[in-house]
Amino acid sequence: QVQLVESGGGLVQPGGSLRLSCAAPGFPLDYFTIAWFRQPPGKEREGVSCISSTTSRDGRTYVADSVKGRFAMSRNNVKKTGYLQLNSLKPEDTAVYYCARGGLGSRCTGSWGITQGYDYWGQGTQVTVSS
Repeated sequence: QVQLVESGGGLVQPGGSLRLSCAAPGFPLDYFTIAWFRQPPGKEREGVSCISSTTSRDGRTYVADSVKGRFAMSRNNVKKTGYLQLNSLKPEDTAVYYCARGGLGSRCTGSWGITQGYDYWGQGTQVTVSS
């Protein structure tokens, strides 16, 4: 089965940091594009970041303008786990964060932030930024 499991969320103060994890034990994570989305309370789900599959060889990554310079994706292929590092957190970053799987051997494209481009999603992990 294809399954993605997010963890690492929690309550942090403004300016704090978190590292979110996306475990994918059932498939070779590095062979797929992986993206992070978030959904603030009462709002639509939005793209946060995307990293291309290793086999695409393009090394393409995308980061949403709203989090550029503060968030960064990484991937540990041995552990089959993706990560999203969240730094300098702001109250408006409060949301449920999801990881999602894209195409086999694919790369992040200009339309990476469209949710329909992903076939499997994790259950999400809550990030709350408040003083």
